[in-house]
Amino acid sequence: MSNHLTVPGEPTQTTTSLVETATGAIQGFRPIKSIHQHLCAFHFYGYDMTRQVESHHYCAHQNEEVRQCLIYDSPGADGKLIGLEYMVSENLFLTLPDEEKPLWHSHEYEVKSGVLFLPGVPGPIERHGLDTVCKTYGKTIHFWQVDKGDNLPLGLPQLMMALTRDGQLYDELAKDVEKRFGVSFEKERAKRAELRGPVHGIHPLANGGGKGLIPKLREVDCKPVDSVPRVFV
Repeated sequence: MSNHLTVPGEPTQTTTSLVETATGAIQGFRPIKSIHQHLCAFHFYGYDMTRQVESHHYCAHQNEEVRQCLIYDSPGADGKLIGLEYMVSENLFLTLPDEEKPLWHSHEYEVKSGVLFLPGVPGPIERHGLDTVCKTYGKTIHFWQVDKGDNLPLGLPQLMMALTRDGQLYDELAKDVEKRFGVSFEKERAKRAELRGPVHGIHPLANGGGKGLIPKLREVDCKPVDSVPRVFV
């Protein structure tokens, strides 16, 4: 379900709002304005499938084969920025080193099952976007563990994964999203039966290679400045 956590801190002051209005009229915000697509889907923690999070992706293309997405816990004005996802084509994914591939997840099941959708977008336009996403791989990091009730982004960044088969997504989470956005995952599944995933099939090393993955923090010696080569461009 969507989280409504209270973020600590004093309410935004009028002077701050006025300054933000002024800077908003002056500055371009070109990277943000390049966002062109809103995808709603679900992520689970790479080491714990029971922790499932509704994730709203706001995506921009770097080019035809790479897109980058800001992830919020809700589409509302008070939505919290909880993570990032990078999406690449199958061709680019296959160029990654084998030790990198397990950090990426496939999107075929999400798309074909209906649980990944574009809120408010008419069917024909949505289908064109989904046909592309169905063949991609994504690498997702969440910084804010809203499912734990954290009211600030605490702890280590977490590697997230995506659904790959029936029976993984909690029914109550699915029904809550279907109700709020007026969609039916089963009806969408039937409409998307002809969509195709990666040409070479889902790579066996993707999706954690079938195993759980968790980031760990360890202490190391900090390299002193004098030992770092200085390169000036």
